[in-house]
Amino acid sequence: MGMSAKDERCASPTDEEWPEVEKAEKLARGAALKWASGVFYRPEKLEGLGHYRNRETQRNSSIQSRLKSTVQSYLEGVSTGLEQLRSAVQEVQSVCQDMGAARWALLDCADRFQGLQQMRALMAEHVQLASVVQVLPQLFSVHEVFSHTLQLLRGRRLLEAHAELMMMEHLRDDILSQLHLRGLSGAQATVLSYFSGLQELNESLAKQLWGIVGSSLQLVREDPVLFVTAVRIIEREEKIDDTLLLDATFLPPGRPKGWRQKFYHVLQETITAAHFNAVRMDAEGPGLARHLAALQRDIVAELRVVKDLMVQCVPAHYNILSVCTATYHRALSSHLQDILREDLDKQALFLLLEWVLRMYPSPEVMGHPDLLPEVDVSSLGPLVSPELVDQTERKYVEKVKASVLEWMQRTLEVEFKEWFREEEPEMDHQGFFQSALPVIVVQMLSENIQVASLITDSLQQKVYNMALEELEAFLGRLREVLVQCGKEHQKDRTVPKHYVPYLLAMLNNNLALSSSIPSLHPNAACREVPASLRAALDKIQKKACQLLLEELLLDLQPLYAQLPSRKWLSGPQLVNSMCEVIDKYTKDFSHVRKPAFTLLLMESELLVVSQYLRALMQKKMVCKSKEERGQLCERLLQDATQLRELFCSLGLDRRQQSLEAVFALQELICLKDPALLSLEVLGFITKYPDASDEHISTLLDLRGDISKDVRHLVLEMMAQNPQPLPEGYRPIFSTILVPAPEQPFCLRKAKCA
Repeated sequence: MGMSAKDERCASPTDEEWPEVEKAEKLARGAALKWASGVFYRPEKLEGLGHYRNRETQRNSSIQSRLKSTVQSYLEGVSTGLEQLRSAVQEVQSVCQDMGAARWALLDCADRFQGLQQMRALMAEHVQLASVVQVLPQLFSVHEVFSHTLQLLRGRRLLEAHAELMMMEHLRDDILSQLHLRGLSGAQATVLSYFSGLQELNESLAKQLWGIVGSSLQLVREDPVLFVTAVRIIEREEKIDDTLLLDATFLPPGRPKGWRQKFYHVLQETITAAHFNAVRMDAEGPGLARHLAALQRDIVAELRVVKDLMVQCVPAHYNILSVCTATYHRALSSHLQDILREDLDKQALFLLLEWVLRMYPSPEVMGHPDLLPEVDVSSLGPLVSPELVDQTERKYVEKVKASVLEWMQRTLEVEFKEWFREEEPEMDHQGFFQSALPVIVVQMLSENIQVASLITDSLQQKVYNMALEELEAFLGRLREVLVQCGKEHQKDRTVPKHYVPYLLAMLNNNLALSSSIPSLHPNAACREVPASLRAALDKIQKKACQLLLEELLLDLQPLYAQLPSRKWLSGPQLVNSMCEVIDKYTKDFSHVRKPAFTLLLMESELLVVSQYLRALMQKKMVCKSKEERGQLCERLLQDATQLRELFCSLGLDRRQQSLEAVFALQELICLKDPALLSLEVLGFITKYPDASDEHISTLLDLRGDISKDVRHLVLEMMAQNPQPLPEGYRPIFSTILVPAPEQPFCLRKAKCA
């Protein structure tokens, strides 16, 4: 049941203060009621009510006992804490009373302490005066010590002089330190003035020390004691510097002296001045070679002295050998860069490149057995930067290029000057015409490439590339001179006297050059003639062949002028004369090596055939009868047969000849039935697709019996059956114009000069 309003108003203050208790009690009553209703829901269960009551009574008693025990333990702890707090309060009150008493006692003694201040000042003054009195004997003897130290320095008794100098510096620095600590900085100027002689002594000692260091390489061989003394003094000063630097409160004037760094600086300056700051040397010719040889000798000799003698005279941490080696390396690098800035000739550039890249790291200089293994040149870096090496190599190549150009021009002038001699060109042991031009040119280029190989592969490759470029340019100039010589000869065929033999020698020279060029390449696996150079060689060969064939044509021209004619039909005299001229020239051609000889033979045969056909197409003759046409056929057959036998005897295979065109033409002329002419012409143009309708029409005119209808039929048949040029076909008719004006013969696929 819930409480009434009156009960709620009469609730105790405790319940109002602790609402959780009321809530807990309600929950407990509800739980108990729920348990009882579950247990006693049947009447027979009420018999055990007494048993349940006893059990719950015992449980409540047990819980109350534990609660009482817990509350009792808690109250005992609270009581103990309160007792301790009460004791602490009493102690704090006692301490406060004692501190108050002490405060009153101190206030009572403050007036008495004021009287001790004067005693403190007197004591400080007494201490200062005592210090001054203690050092007075030393202060009075300062100037006397200065004089004595100066005498010791003049007598080169450096260790004794330095000991007295250190003593005076210690005295001065101690006084200055005391003044500094007491804030008497104004008195420091007086002390410094009194000890001003120390500066002079320091300078005098330093001057002697640096003079000794500057002569160290000589002294360690003659009088190492003096050098060792200088090093000992420098080390003493370094220790003083280190000690003073650790005490950051006061640093005396002139400190740190840094004499060890000065030692390195003087040594480096001495080395640099001795070899690299001398008067300007001759940068060309033997002067540079002598200078480099002197550097090589001096560097090795002095580094040996450092390694064998000086290292023993200085502490190990000086790393004196490494310092000297790096100094030589750095100074030499700067010195060589200064030389390379000048305008050097080819020889000087080569000497410098060889010395820098080959000699310097070799056993002759830095890799000398007496310097190993302590001296490691690989750790020093390059003597000259790769960029400067590349720039120097390019300068060298430009100088070599100028030299090669001049030499080749002189060779070219000498070569064509010999053309106007009274003698034929020289022959080799096989009877082939030749001159010294290929040997001179190839040997000159090869020597420059081989010389470059003594330096680096990159320089050799640069020179090789330059050599090929200059050779190609030389071949271009050679062809120009050849063309000019041909023009001069056309004006007067008696000059030069041995024009043909020299042209043949030129062909042999061209072959010699072509076979020698691969040997120029530094790498045997890459020995191919570049396409541009091969083209230049091909142009020379074609031009020489063209000039030779023009000579042949000039001698054959009078004979071709008589063809066709009745005189020509009357007998073989004309072809006999042609064979004599051809035979004469081919005998000259035999002085050319086989590749060129075969080419000349093929082109000569093509020239003979094309000029023969050209002469037939001049419309000088038309057969007036069947008998005359038969005579023409017989003449054509005999001429072609005789010429074919001649070229076969000279070594030209029938498959390489063009005379078959004359035989085919002879069949056209000999055809008895004009009605079959279209078929015959079709076979003819199938073999010779470059024959035009003008060519066929002109050739048919020779027969004298072709009507307009037949001609029209033949030409129409040709128009309906155009023939493509097969691959590798040697053109014959395309070089013949109808009517054909006189013009110089040109090699196929090449322009006339």
